[in-house]
This record gives sequence, structure tokens and C-alpha cells, in this order.
Amino acid sequence: MTNCDKPKGPSQRQLKVGELIRHALADIFNRGEIVDDVLSRHSLTVPEVRMTPDLKLATVYVLTLGGGETEEAVTHLEKHKRFLRGELARRVSMKFIPELRFKVDTSFESSRRIDELLASPEVTRDLDD
Repeated sequence: MTNCDKPKGPSQRQLKVGELIRHALADIFNRGEIVDDVLSRHSLTVPEVRMTPDLKLATVYVLTLGGGETEEAVTHLEKHKRFLRGELARRVSMKFIPELRFKVDTSFESSRRIDELLASPEVTRDLDD
């Protein structure tokens, strides 16, 4: 595989903008600035924001601390997209504020599943050989 054939990850700019948006959203959630009964019941965390190469779309991965009702929280966040974009415009200095798309972050669940598999007797037996 040559350098041209290697799959590229996100650019430095995508990573930087994603982090700026992640921090701003985490601050908004932490301060409870969204008026919503469902969202006010949960502490939300934003583990990651992925930007498209043109920076016009931000996929925001969200978790509720303590688990539970994350899908419902994401549904309610979708309803408040317009408000959140307005808040981002005040907090993040960008020419264009990206569209927001919210998704449940499953990376912790995947990690837990891998840990369970590695701890299983079958894998432990194979690793000991």
C-alpha cells in the first residue's frame, strides 16, 4: 500500500473544530440551558464530536451518566438543534456553524463487551497456552 492508498483519518482542522464544539455543548448541557423535562432529568456527556471534511455537519455522540434513557435524550436533543446551533454561534468563533446530528455513543458498551470476551474462560485458556 502506498501513501496515496492509505485511508485517511480526520484532519487536524476536523479534530480541532470537533473538540471546540464538544466543549461548548458539554458546557451548555452542564449548565442546564436547555428547557426540557426529559433532558433536565439527566446529566449528559459528550465523549466525541465527529466533523465532516467540509465542517458542515457535526455528529455529536452523547451518553447519559448512569446510563438509561439515552435514546430518549437523543430524541429530545434533536428537537433542540436550532437552539443549540444558536448557542454554538455565540460560543464558537466559526464562519459557519455546522448542522448537528445526535447519536448514542456505544463505544463504552463495545469496550465492556470486549472486556467480557477477554475474561471468558475460553479466551483465558487459549491465552495461557
